[in-house]
Amino acid sequence: MSIVADDRLTALSGDDISRYSRHLILPEVGVEGQKRLKAARVLVVGTGGLGAPVILYLAAAGVGTLGIMDFDTVEISNLQRQVVHGTADIDRPKVASARDRISGLNPDANVVTYNVRLTSENALDILKDYDVVVDGTDNFPTRYLLNDACAFLGIPNVYGSIFQIEGQTSVFYAKQGPCYRCLYPSPPPPGLVPSCGEGGVVGVLPGIVGTIQACEVIKLLVGGGQPLVGRLLLFDAWNMQFRELQLDKDPACPVCGQDASIHELIDYEQFCGLKAEQEAAPVDTITAHELKARMDQGSALQIIDIREPHERAVFSFAGAKAMPFGQIVRRMDEFDPSVDAVFICKVGQRSVYAIRALQDAGYTGRLINLRDGSNAWARDIDTTLPQY
Repeated sequence: MSIVADDRLTALSGDDISRYSRHLILPEVGVEGQKRLKAARVLVVGTGGLGAPVILYLAAAGVGTLGIMDFDTVEISNLQRQVVHGTADIDRPKVASARDRISGLNPDANVVTYNVRLTSENALDILKDYDVVVDGTDNFPTRYLLNDACAFLGIPNVYGSIFQIEGQTSVFYAKQGPCYRCLYPSPPPPGLVPSCGEGGVVGVLPGIVGTIQACEVIKLLVGGGQPLVGRLLLFDAWNMQFRELQLDKDPACPVCGQDASIHELIDYEQFCGLKAEQEAAPVDTITAHELKARMDQGSALQIIDIREPHERAVFSFAGAKAMPFGQIVRRMDEFDPSVDAVFICKVGQRSVYAIRALQDAGYTGRLINLRDGSNAWARDIDTTLPQY
């Protein structure tokens, strides 16, 4: 059964019949299914790697109303995978770029843009107007927020996530099966899972996963096929392998279980440990200019490059000792506590976690973080080096 109400269905125009003819002659969709797509309202949260193919294919398929939400602007590094944007869109709001691309592809699509961050304060008011929500986000607080809001409103949440060369997809629909919390009751510790900006991602991966998400949305709207409710699809792009895991509803789930204990949206940054991280004692920092000055003065320094080998292949930091993040604590005896140690990563975030790990392990020497990491060095000191 489709989740689109029958009383919203309207006739297809002559242009509709021409544009969607390949759907109309398909028994699984047909005229009835195309009417449901035309009447449907879908919200895509995130217009990045995952959201890009979702938006394009749903617009092309004839989904009547597309809500697109993102508060970011287009950067050149996005274009390796976020195919809804182009070079001319750099520095534009992503929702504006995506809206223009949709209009060029299908001018009949009604596009509603939200150039805001999804929060506990606005989520329910925005989501309640949609039939399906697509999770194209890249952070844990928003994933849990989307899950809980969809569970409270009874809306299917078409989930996707990617990391480096692997992706996963499911449909979390608390009315019919498990929710995201049934699969992941609690988030990982802050910093454990790198973002795409730090861990990298093969460009086609979000295209594949996002296209699967778009297919799941279409099935939910037309009421056909076997949606991924209660199933988690795992994809390994490098070995071109798919696996499927069966998901069961957790009776003890605090959101969709028998005795649910959460009945309203909470502080998701606090739930994911990010506020505790923000409130932790600050680490010492140094700017690229300050580090260059100390190096020119011949100051005694231990410069530790915690980037991975494939990152150092982009460019190496002269005079630094290579020590990947995962080796820091067990190689603590290689540091000299009497000499300041400066830690370098790509953007200055992993190095904070490395410093705190050493402090927790009992290291007593002074530990300093290079603010904004190797990108700051390439930006401010040696502009012949790439920012990546």
